[in-house]
Amino acid sequence: MPKQPVFDGHNDVLLKLWKYADHEDAVSQFIAGCAGHIDVPRSQKGGFAGGFFAIYVPSPDLGIDMDVDMIKAAYELPLPSPVEYQDALPIALSQAAILLEMERQGAVKICHQVSDIRNAHKAGVMAAIMHMEGAEAIAADLEALDVFYAAGLRSLGPVWSRPTIFGEGVPFRFPSDGDIGEGLTDVGGALVRKCNELGVLVDLSHLNEKGFWDVAEISDAPLVATHSNACSISLQARNLTDAQLKAIGDSKGMVGLNFATAFLRPDGKMLRETPLSDMLAHLDHMIAMCGEDHVGLGSDFDGATVPVGITDVAGLPRLVQAMRDHGYSTTRIDKLCFENWMSVLERTWK
Repeated sequence: MPKQPVFDGHNDVLLKLWKYADHEDAVSQFIAGCAGHIDVPRSQKGGFAGGFFAIYVPSPDLGIDMDVDMIKAAYELPLPSPVEYQDALPIALSQAAILLEMERQGAVKICHQVSDIRNAHKAGVMAAIMHMEGAEAIAADLEALDVFYAAGLRSLGPVWSRPTIFGEGVPFRFPSDGDIGEGLTDVGGALVRKCNELGVLVDLSHLNEKGFWDVAEISDAPLVATHSNACSISLQARNLTDAQLKAIGDSKGMVGLNFATAFLRPDGKMLRETPLSDMLAHLDHMIAMCGEDHVGLGSDFDGATVPVGITDVAGLPRLVQAMRDHGYSTTRIDKLCFENWMSVLERTWK
């Protein structure tokens, strides 16, 4: 049986490669095989057709050991301080340049429309959507958004888990929902409208609940959370309530299953020893809330601890097999793994 192609809602490959001293060499290693969750050889082995490649500006080290704190029965990690535009912009440009170098070296095809993704898949080339996770590299005048759009940006999350001039993110907190802090700022509303005008997808993952509902009121596009799970199963601030999931389905939007174990497990612990059945429980619930046409995968590869049963991108066929064993039809599996992302992008991009 041919491998099921997987199109994925989120990865942090660009951050991984940005940490290399020599970015061109980092891309060469990505093509040949490198550390982490994703590279070209393992992607071919696992049927990874591509996904959203995040431009992400890291916070200064806060002296927090997430591996220790996030295995406690309850925790709340402090929100990092805001990152200023002048500090964020060079890092974001550098990561965008890495993705452009990946395309030059033949590792990916940067895609601006769904036909680009399908053509890349037919050609056996990884399809990449340039995404921005946290919009610190865009100032209040929004001029940088036009420049990043010209470079290929087609998806943007206004915040990561720290405040920006656009809104507030949620902390890593368990047990908790995302009803934390204020909603979008005025310039955050302007950012959403500008994204609608350009046809840039607005990513609601990491945005707090008030911000989510502000986007729902302002935006004329489908509501999309690229890598989020269900609060009803794992009461994490990063996960979505049933009301949010239903709103995503009603808007003909999309939610991508996050593989990070702390957001999967009912006990909220970031442990590799997490069964694939926890992933299926979230899929079942999100399908029940959103409908099977509005759920997909959003792994967070190279940015999270994922279940040992998957380990990396080469392990995706084990998740697909678990879906089959769970009773999902071939049609449903193809929707969850690939076609639903194509459909929501058709409804969002211009």
